Amino acid sequence: MKETTVTRAGRPYPTQVQVPDYSKNVIDRKTDTLVYALGGLGEVGKNMYCYEHDDEIIIVDCGVLFPEEELLGIDYVINDYSYLVKNQSKIKALIITHGHEDHIGGIPFFLRSVHLKQIHAPRFAKALIEKKLEEHHLSRACKVTEINGDSRVRTKYFNVGFFDTVHSIPDSLGVIINTPNGRIIHTGDFKFDLTPIGTNSDYQKMAYIGQVGVTLLMSDSTNSGVPGFSVSEKKVANSIMDQMRKTPGRLLVSTFASNVNRLNQILMAAVACNRKIAVFGRSMENVLEIGRKLGVIKIEDSSFITGNELNTLPANRICIVCTGSQGEPMAALSRIANGTHKFIHIIPGDTVLFSSNPIPGNGVSVSAVVNQLTRVGANVITNSALTSFHTTGHAPVEEQKLMLNLIKPKFFMPNHGEYKMLIQHAKTAQETGVPAENCFICSNGDIVVLRDEEAFIANERIQTDSIYVDGNDASGLSTSVIKDRQILADSGLVAVIVTIDSRYNKILCRPSIVSRGFVYIKDSQTLLKEAELIVYDALKKKMLQRTTFGELKNCIRASLEPFLFQKTNRNPIVIPVILNQKAAIAEIQAKTGVRKVK
Repeated sequence: MKETTVTRAGRPYPTQVQVPDYSKNVIDRKTDTLVYALGGLGEVGKNMYCYEHDDEIIIVDCGVLFPEEELLGIDYVINDYSYLVKNQSKIKALIITHGHEDHIGGIPFFLRSVHLKQIHAPRFAKALIEKKLEEHHLSRACKVTEINGDSRVRTKYFNVGFFDTVHSIPDSLGVIINTPNGRIIHTGDFKFDLTPIGTNSDYQKMAYIGQVGVTLLMSDSTNSGVPGFSVSEKKVANSIMDQMRKTPGRLLVSTFASNVNRLNQILMAAVACNRKIAVFGRSMENVLEIGRKLGVIKIEDSSFITGNELNTLPANRICIVCTGSQGEPMAALSRIANGTHKFIHIIPGDTVLFSSNPIPGNGVSVSAVVNQLTRVGANVITNSALTSFHTTGHAPVEEQKLMLNLIKPKFFMPNHGEYKMLIQHAKTAQETGVPAENCFICSNGDIVVLRDEEAFIANERIQTDSIYVDGNDASGLSTSVIKDRQILADSGLVAVIVTIDSRYNKILCRPSIVSRGFVYIKDSQTLLKEAELIVYDALKKKMLQRTTFGELKNCIRASLEPFLFQKTNRNPIVIPVILNQKAAIAEIQAKTGVRKVK
């Protein structure tokens, strides 16, 4: 296949996937059906896919992305909802495929921007969303309606149905979207497991849909680079049971809190081996509470113990289940490893089992926790091809081929994945018979147009970006704030304190410079004294004429920043602090009639 270059949002992408030039295609917003993502393309997270026809918009999922290390102080990354805010009168439904954070985590922030009447979510996701809305004091903001594989959501232009899929959380659904211009299948996150824990995939419905005809398939691309088939959850359950039986002392098991079926397997194995269970980690405790409430986890109260009761039982009668399988610094397992946990300290003979694999990017953090656990005397067991203590929740290549062969799409748009994953999934689609020109590699904001059961990429885009959230601030943080945090981490700050008398336009004493994270003060007195003189001289010249506080601050920065860079080759943040004499402030207050507020 001839290599072509595809440009999306001004970025050239060399690829083997042939994408025709659709630059001449113009959208007819009255009759065309538009498909676009505000998040989830070119990334694993922030999933939010929109389907628009005339005056109606259907949204599938509303997730968050957990930040990389360079996003200092950021708790979540969410989507830019500005397009949906402008068009909120068109929004007819928000549909959730399952209850993972990258699919539901953005809902509280979205509801602060957009008024919704109701959210449609499967049973377990519904319980998680209601808990999340309660924590954000948004319980009355929106009604959450339960859906399943037999449900229907109908609007003027859309007729939406569902089919059961298997994932690492109960009640996972694929979505069937019937539009005036063709049928769209949105798989959500899925895998094929012939011996699953819980509900199986609805193979019959998928095959029937494929026979009826599908215009566009949008399919999970997370494991596009993983060959073969995934390990069955039943095999993982057997491996955990074997390890539970042969462990002589306490067994600590760490897994993803959201993997409810895995949590249930661990708890059932502990009960079968006559071990009492202690659960630690807020997210794990929340999922356990919801799982027991919905009957997904059927373990009696008598099987659980509290942290205070751990020392009342023999070591071989205890199973501890906790968060922290990804090396998160504040999670329970990290605190156990560091000896800072309130109830648990590692003792020789403890076994720690990781029923998980490190997410890409978390390998270093996980290794650090494993090393620390080993250092304090634990026997650490991690997942491998020989042990099968974990299996993925996403379809590898052969299972992706099975989905493609069941659905038989005319056009294919891989989603939920980084750019490389999308490319690999498109190649897999071509191996199953989808023409290369019918495979769309899109970025967030690109618009795929359906017109009379044909599809093409439009010549316009929807503006979308990442919004950084610190705490619960739904407005996000600007790029400049993130940049300042990066500069503080790299170069530190320098504060310049200047005392003046604004009545006489006079500096009362030489400026004082304080540094934090820039240079070691005791070894840099000469540098700082020289910097003080440079600022002093610049201010004296500036104050020969009438000036303002803003101009004085700019003068300090303009004189100091080049000097510091010349001497140290670093650019710290310079913070000018100007103190006005008390008498001058009193005179200003008297003239303006503004009293000092205590």
